[in-house]
This record gives sequence, structure tokens and C-alpha cells, in this order.
Amino acid sequence: MTNNTFKLEDFAITLPISQAARITAQQFANQQPTSAKAEQVRLNTLAVWVVNDYLQMMDIPTNLTASDSWNPIMQLCTDVADLEVSSVGRLECRPVLASSQFCSIPPETWEDRVGYVVVQVDDAEKEAQILGFVKNVATETLALSQLQPIETLIDRLAQLKTSPVDTLVNLSQWFVGQIESGWQTVESLLNSLDARPAFAFRSPVSTPEATQEQAENVTRRAKLIDLGIKIDNQPVMLIVEISPADNQKTSVRLQLHATGNQMYLPAGVQLKVLDNSGAVFLDAQARSADNYIQLQFRGDLQEEFSIQVSLGDMSITENFVI
Repeated sequence: MTNNTFKLEDFAITLPISQAARITAQQFANQQPTSAKAEQVRLNTLAVWVVNDYLQMMDIPTNLTASDSWNPIMQLCTDVADLEVSSVGRLECRPVLASSQFCSIPPETWEDRVGYVVVQVDDAEKEAQILGFVKNVATETLALSQLQPIETLIDRLAQLKTSPVDTLVNLSQWFVGQIESGWQTVESLLNSLDARPAFAFRSPVSTPEATQEQAENVTRRAKLIDLGIKIDNQPVMLIVEISPADNQKTSVRLQLHATGNQMYLPAGVQLKVLDNSGAVFLDAQARSADNYIQLQFRGDLQEEFSIQVSLGDMSITENFVI
């Protein structure tokens, strides 16, 4: 949703490439069947080693040998340059050569990564520059101008250590029927609340739901928001609807409804979408006679965002990845 650009030369961190790194990288390269594969594995290994050295300097624990990039079979079968960061997840460390303006991000690295670091290896392979970091990718070619300063990586790792990445609701999995615990169809949730007549009267969402989803090529799920945000002891209901959009994007529609016998949301209840930096991207606020409030946007594959529902000084946040 937002991108910050900066001058690479102002923020790049230069580190020496140790002899041990070069020896290990060459040993891995010697095991490859072709010269092109050997070059790929050698550069990947150097990039991972340099990032590992940097994180060690920052007192961030890693497990180098547990990474796929240290696995001979994964080296042979994939283009992988991951580094296992303890208690956090896998960080992809992509190498580029001097004067490069773009970085290759293989599709096999688009999932199960907490972020991407780009490392520029000099021609003599004696030094490397850590150029910057991005949290998500959804393309095989990343412009270096899109990188954020490496300090954002440290903030990202600290955030994930306290809020693990598996807390993200993966919307893309909804398309194949994998729904996280706590999310239900609107129909089943309303039946459990014995609230169907009041909701059906005011809702733009018709039923039977399975038939409608099939016809519209959408997936719609609901969840009760019950952290102090209640209307006469009735929780509010958050509905998240996703559908394919143009240019490989996903359309996301959000609705917030009252439940039970309440016809209207309380005046002042807010529905917000936050981007991956925590900034408000979209927001809506209920007036005195609003049946529901709604927000809609489009996002890229693996883009992260949060939904926040708040009333006064009470709020609850749900985190998502497309």
C-alpha cells in the first residue's frame, strides 16, 4: 500500500566476506552439476553468510545450518538463499552484483518468509553491501529503489518475536477452503446467534450463502468482535469478503454489523484498514443510524494489512496476509 524509497549509498552497510564464507560457498558450488548452478549457489551462500554475520553483530540469534540454503538437496533443486532466524522464521537473502538495479526473487521464495534482504557482492567477493530490506514480494523482479533501510529489518524481527507470523490470517488459503479457527460462514454464525431475522432485514448479503459464493466467485467469512465493543451485550460482527480482481490482485470488502435485535451500530464505532507499517489506509465511522459500515480495496499477493475495530478507548485488531 505504501513504499518508502531512499538512496542506497546512504544506507547500505558494508561488511567483509570472510575466508570461511568463501571456502564454504566454493565447496557448495563444487557439488553442482553446471557452472551456472554453481555460480548461483556460491552467490546465495555468500549473501546468507553476510546477513548471518550482520544479525550476529546485532545479537539476533540465527541457525545457519538449519536453513534450506545449507541443504544440498535444496541447493540443487531450488534457487534458495534463506537464513533461519531463531524464534522468528526464515529470512531470504538475495544476492546482486555491482551496478545492478534489480534483484531476482524466485517464486519458490514467495512463501514462508518473514522478509527479504538484498546483498550486493563485489566482483572480487571480498566485501558485500547489505543494501536494504522489504517485508513482502509478489514479483520475480524487485527494483532496488523499493528497498527500505536495513534498520527496518531489525524492527520487523523484533515485532515478529512478540507477534509471531503465524498469527496472520492467510486470505489466499480461503480460496481453497482452508479457513482459520474462529471464522465462519455468515449463515452459520448468524444461526449460532439466533439472529438471522434482524440481520437479513438490513443486510446486503443474501443467502443461501454457498450458492451465492459460487455464483459471485467470492469467499465470505465472519467473526464476532467481542473485546468490550458491545451493543446491549451483543457483539458486533466483522465480515471479510474476498474475490479475484484484475492484474492478479485480490478484492477485499469489509463490513461491520450489529447482531441480535440491534438495528444500528453505535455512533462512533470505527472500522480501519492499516497498512504493513501500521498507518491508516482506509477508515469508516458509524453515524447514529447506520445499519452497517463498509470498506473496500484491492491488494497484491502476500501483501499484509490489519483490520482494527474501535469504540472510544477500546479496540481489537486482526492481522491478515493476502
